[in-house]
Amino acid sequence: MVGPRRPQFVLFGSSIVQMSFNVGGWGAVFADLYARKADVMLRGYSGWNSRMALQVLDKVFPKDEPVQPSLVILYFGGNDSTNPHPSGLGSHVPLPEFIENMRKMITHIKSLSDETRIICLSSPPVNEARIRELFGYALDEQARTNEGCRIYSEKLVELCKEMDVEAINLWTAIQERDDWANSCFLDGMHFSAEGSKTVVKEILKVLKRVDWEPSLYWLKMPSEFPENSPYYVVSPDGKTTYNVTGHICSWQREWLDI
Repeated sequence: MVGPRRPQFVLFGSSIVQMSFNVGGWGAVFADLYARKADVMLRGYSGWNSRMALQVLDKVFPKDEPVQPSLVILYFGGNDSTNPHPSGLGSHVPLPEFIENMRKMITHIKSLSDETRIICLSSPPVNEARIRELFGYALDEQARTNEGCRIYSEKLVELCKEMDVEAINLWTAIQERDDWANSCFLDGMHFSAEGSKTVVKEILKVLKRVDWEPSLYWLKMPSEFPENSPYYVVSPDGKTTYNVTGHICSWQREWLDI
């Protein structure tokens, strides 16, 4: 652990989370926006379903830690929603069990601290044609379908409403873009840079809208070490320096108007 201690934002989920720190990925963009404000911690596990997540929940989020996360962004469901394999193996989890698993995860995370906030991401849609193009018939018996993702997504959103937890319906949000099937995915399942932009936008909209205290919206959080310094770049007047603490980089400006 290095200091000073910042608020911790934990991204917990399957490959949608693990791959989010790729170049242009939603986790990488999110971490960039919160530089000097929060530590964005990646806890992504490709291939996992909600059953596997429950097995390690106490290890990822131990209750006895002196510092608990300020924000947890939770994603499972895409693997759970795949068709059941005839062998009984594979990532499929029946819908009632998936919802119960998510209920247990949300309950555990909420119990960590009165100030631990949660945002659940639902299953995004998939480009079934692109998946078939890349993987052939290999996944037919455990296919991930757009309809299956819709069902699991909607039920998760219902659960979050019941538990008073913020939810983002990615199945709906991604499809608001006309060319979503080709532009938003690398392989029909995992987000491209364009798809990641939608994820970031939806998360920021939530963080800006909610009345959490303290605010976790990036433009309202204080930066670390905000003091002026004579060692910064000298201003045009030749007498003062330019404090870059609150500087918004050119590539961050698209996130100013959410």
